[in-house]
Amino acid sequence: MISATSSLTKVAPAHRGSVLRDFCELAKLRLNAMVLLTTGVGYALAPTALHEDGTVSGLNWGRFGLTLLGTGLAAMGASAFNQLLEIRRDGLMERTRQRPLPAGRISPGVALVFAFVASFGGLGILNENVDSLCAGLGTLNLLVYVLLYTPLKPRTSLNTLVGAICGALPPMMGWAAAAHRLDSGAWVLGAILFLWQIPHFLGLAWLYRADYARAGFRMLPVIDPTGRITGPMVVLYCLALLPVGLAMSIVGVTGWVYAALSLLLGAGLLYLGMELAKHKTQRDARRLFLASVTYLPLLLILMLLDPLPVGVSEQRSVVAGARMRLGGDSGRTSLGLSPGATVGPGTLEAGVYYGSHP
Repeated sequence: MISATSSLTKVAPAHRGSVLRDFCELAKLRLNAMVLLTTGVGYALAPTALHEDGTVSGLNWGRFGLTLLGTGLAAMGASAFNQLLEIRRDGLMERTRQRPLPAGRISPGVALVFAFVASFGGLGILNENVDSLCAGLGTLNLLVYVLLYTPLKPRTSLNTLVGAICGALPPMMGWAAAAHRLDSGAWVLGAILFLWQIPHFLGLAWLYRADYARAGFRMLPVIDPTGRITGPMVVLYCLALLPVGLAMSIVGVTGWVYAALSLLLGAGLLYLGMELAKHKTQRDARRLFLASVTYLPLLLILMLLDPLPVGVSEQRSVVAGARMRLGGDSGRTSLGLSPGATVGPGTLEAGVYYGSHP
């Protein structure tokens, strides 16, 4: 490993950048910007907390900021751990050989300190200042990414499915940070991110399959050079995105404008996936990859533009919880009801949830 890394330092001077830029690359800031986006959307779509006095909170900007800070730091630390484990292989790929570690611009010791500080600092922020469930999901994400996904990359093409779990967890972390639980909407949002990553990454891996093969990574397009399996897999996951994307409206998180437009976006992605499966060209792979990069932000924006005030399933759980809390006279009084008055779902929906929701 040392000799391979040292041999690459000879080409480093022509590509030296600032120390800050090298650490940004070590942290994979551009990649992790998407992590922050999905985390933020999960936070924004989650039902707000019901308090003991029957009121519902609006968006807590302080908690929101700490959620993004903690999640971002943990993701950057995980990225650094990943690159530490892949120094030699990154040095063999044209696409990654000029990263700071294989090019010798950052030493492994410094990168290790950065990885530990960022990872555990981020998880600590989440656990102490946000929510323990959110921190637990972040810890799981770190462990899966570093201890499962990274070691599996040179061993089996199933690594892509394991890696997709890491992309599915950040929006669920955002949801947990806001709601302190995982509702049906959180699971659907996570499923969308999981499914989306397969055609997204397979398009990229098809473009760079020779590079991945050179480094010994067993991505599906590497072990399936004819595309006999890769093409149908892309189509299958693009097809699965249609009903799962629609499920955000079915569980009551988003409206039907989102539902209609999500189907339109999904149909476009499916068409490009079918084109790759049919022709198996670099051009089709590039089109699919670029479309996937466009698809996800547009889908998330649609969710934010067309949310329902309260998800159907979440409304039921909140109302049920409120009925238990407001069973006593003090709870009835907080709703402006006389002691002993009956508290039904209609009263709660009008007086507690909808009446207090921003």
